[in-house]
Amino acid sequence: MADYVSGLTVGAKIGNGHFGEVFHGVDPAHGNVAVKVLNRKAHHDDARWQLYKGGSLNEAQNLSKATHRNVVQVHHVVEGDSGDSVIICMEYCAGGSLQKKFDTGPMTLRAVKKAATEVLQGLGVLHSRGMLHRDIKPANILLDGQGVAKLADFGLVTDDLLLGYGSQAGYCDHIAYECWHNGPTSAKSDIWALGMTLFRLLHGKIWYEEAPNPQSLIEHGGFVDTLKWLPHIPKPWRTFIRRTLNDNTTGRFQNTNQTLSGLAALPVDPLWTVEVASDLVKWQQTKGQRRIQVEWERISTRKQQWRAWSDPIGGGRSRSLDGSSGVIGQAQALAGLRTFFGA
Repeated sequence: MADYVSGLTVGAKIGNGHFGEVFHGVDPAHGNVAVKVLNRKAHHDDARWQLYKGGSLNEAQNLSKATHRNVVQVHHVVEGDSGDSVIICMEYCAGGSLQKKFDTGPMTLRAVKKAATEVLQGLGVLHSRGMLHRDIKPANILLDGQGVAKLADFGLVTDDLLLGYGSQAGYCDHIAYECWHNGPTSAKSDIWALGMTLFRLLHGKIWYEEAPNPQSLIEHGGFVDTLKWLPHIPKPWRTFIRRTLNDNTTGRFQNTNQTLSGLAALPVDPLWTVEVASDLVKWQQTKGQRRIQVEWERISTRKQQWRAWSDPIGGGRSRSLDGSSGVIGQAQALAGLRTFFGA
């Protein structure tokens, strides 16, 4: 345990980030808190460290004034006693990050819409203050004890290091098209990153990583046309996300209010839960007194089959609903599934 003059007590590590480590802490004024420690790195010469430290202190102090239920509240920020670190004391979010949800598998439409709505509300307030995030991704969306989504790590990336940061942190695919072509970040760059985040959350890690590496495609344009969708994702969702990922910034939603309006119209039913494995995708929902299930077996690109059926929740007989009637190719399987899901 380490104690600081402020009375802040720093305990066990609860996370790692590209810029620093996060610890659980106890603060006399705020109780349980998260403490982010940004340490000087080996590549920081004196001038570079002073610039980075000053920028981090300034951004964190700005955030401490930006109170909103959907932004992780920064309580206070100080320079470490040695001068080689910046210590940010902020709200503790007991629910962890959406990275855990992404790693586990697809989230439901309803859960993604709720999280996106809450993040956009926080993002809009901060955009109105002239602040950009530049690093929206599942790991930077935290859930409090009531499941409310909050945006974290706001403004700690700059245009000067954006591409290098994305490469080192493994999130180049969240860097908008214009940034690859020496364009500055803007509110519309944050909207791009939000679109990538929503696509991730709707599909989960296994499905997402089956596709070609986005960072090898985005800078060349037309990335949105390469997206591979799970077949239950409704057309309005696909249209919405494609708009957030338009290469031309004028074709995107122009601000968070426009994005929220588009999001509000998106459907959340039926409430399919989805499990994705490398060779099998399963869907399930309850409708009345029956449980509807769908399985898509992916043996290879040319050998796939699927079936849909319902089982009674109590006693009774299973009913076949639809299926491929044997082994078919991937294109046929996807077409049949999209038709079944009405997507």
